Amino acid sequence: MNSWILRLILFLVCGISGYTLTKGLSTSPWNGLWGLLGGLLLAALTLLMEGGLKKIPLKNLLGSIIGLIFGFIIANLISNVFLSNPLNHQQILLPLYGGLYGVCGYIGLRIGSKKGEEFHLSGWKLFSKSPPRSDNTKILDTSVIIDGRIADITETGFVEGALLIPQFVLNELQHIADSSDPIKRTRGKRGLEVLHHIQKQANVDVRIVDTDYPSVKEVDAKLIELAKEVRGKIVTNDSNLNKVAELQGIEVLNINELANSLKPVVLPGEEMNVKILKEGKEMGQGVAYLDDGTMIVVDNGKRQIGRTVDVVVTSVLQTPAGRMIFARLKEETSRESKGKEYYLPLDSEF
Repeated sequence: MNSWILRLILFLVCGISGYTLTKGLSTSPWNGLWGLLGGLLLAALTLLMEGGLKKIPLKNLLGSIIGLIFGFIIANLISNVFLSNPLNHQQILLPLYGGLYGVCGYIGLRIGSKKGEEFHLSGWKLFSKSPPRSDNTKILDTSVIIDGRIADITETGFVEGALLIPQFVLNELQHIADSSDPIKRTRGKRGLEVLHHIQKQANVDVRIVDTDYPSVKEVDAKLIELAKEVRGKIVTNDSNLNKVAELQGIEVLNINELANSLKPVVLPGEEMNVKILKEGKEMGQGVAYLDDGTMIVVDNGKRQIGRTVDVVVTSVLQTPAGRMIFARLKEETSRESKGKEYYLPLDSEF
């Protein structure tokens, strides 16, 4: 049944209930009208509460309910101990009861909501059978798990929504970890350790789903089908998967693109202190690297291999594989500047 039909039924039920309730209390026709308006207002407030509750994660909602119940229990205990004297006036007791239950309920609600973030629902079979359908859902592929940088990103809190780990991705990781090749075996074990580290993070909702597509053989194709089903985004650093998914209208979050965008901005004319490590492709060039792995090609830097020198950036080139910086030795730039400073044309007057 469509949601708008349910909302229409809610307005009808609330409106008719309000009209009937107030009409029975008095013969005045205005009472029925006020009751109708009150019922419609109640329905509108209910829909507003529904929109707000949808944005609250399930674990926070469960924590809030549990905290509210405990708050009311504590308020009841306090009222039975300190406010049970029959000599007290009812006019005083009623506000005290209201304030006590309100304060205890609010404190329990807030503490429960905060502590609810520590719940881990990913291990419950009830929540792992059906993957969540949301634009904020992120699906991790095998390559990005083995890469490991996704754990650092999730730890910062920048990733919103649930992280889906399909069972077929886990199977592929397990297969790599059991490989006879020591390099593959190490990569597979690293991927499993990264997943374990992400699951231990309190602010990350990790869900392992059993959804599979037996008719589809390749893991990348299964990831695309899952993304279509849950309307989620694929997180990867595989350029081939990135291209295929975008052709099919699937949004992709590429870790490599994120890393390139976070590299510090370097502009022509800036000075840098780098160590020349090896010879470049062109004659006389030297190659250095920044801490983030960015390659710096230094003109006439071959003779400075093994030394730390000051260079001046001449240009920056953005490539699909990353960013390259071209520079020249600062001492050469200084000599050219001095030559220009003291150069005078022959026909100049003294």
